[in-house]
Amino acid sequence: MKIGVIGTGAIGAHLARIFSAGGHEVAVANSRGPETIDADVLEFGAQAATAADAVQGKDVVILSVPFFKVPEVAGLFTSVPEETVVIDTTNYAPFRAWNVPIEGLGQGQVESLWVAEQLGRPVVKAWNAVLEGTLKTKGVPAGTPGRIALPVAADSDEARRVAMRLVDESGFDPFDAGKLADSWRQQPATPAYCTELSLDELGPALQAADREQTPGIRDRQLEYLAGLPSLPALDDMVELNRSLHR
Repeated sequence: MKIGVIGTGAIGAHLARIFSAGGHEVAVANSRGPETIDADVLEFGAQAATAADAVQGKDVVILSVPFFKVPEVAGLFTSVPEETVVIDTTNYAPFRAWNVPIEGLGQGQVESLWVAEQLGRPVVKAWNAVLEGTLKTKGVPAGTPGRIALPVAADSDEARRVAMRLVDESGFDPFDAGKLADSWRQQPATPAYCTELSLDELGPALQAADREQTPGIRDRQLEYLAGLPSLPALDDMVELNRSLHR
């Protein structure tokens, strides 16, 4: 499969490594130019590219840039064929250093619906509900007992199927989370967000999400984290996320 990755932050960089190691043809780009992409991102054969080249001729494009930068890359997708699967990994975090005004983002709007509006095309929501450390260290082969599950939401059954296959390849059980309009259930501070649940646990967690309460829970957690001298270790962060819903 030909895969383009836009963004070399924690999630985008690691997905480029995973899929190039798995034999996919991967092109990866960032906002600073191909010469700035770290060698470890390219270790398994991914190719550094310009953003324009990274989206052309691809079966899948993974968009993994900061949420507020989505409008800046929207122009890249004007010539991308409709059949190309575009996967959105972004999350909106409106607090202090992350408190960047988002033009057109309405109160309570589903984040990936806003992303789809900016790009002018449908997207799939995946890999937004996993911590960097979880993605890097806890992916295991299919069938492994206790394998962590990740939600995948999309309006196209075929696009969702493709994304679920890739989630599986990245080391996690894919869970069909339904339509994009329901992807608010996997946004930050919901029971399914970065809580390392199994396939059996993830469905009930998605259904338990409270759309009215979640923004307040999210903002309080971000304020708490901003007051710490350093971020908690991975397992402590997962436990903190779980504790929000007990």
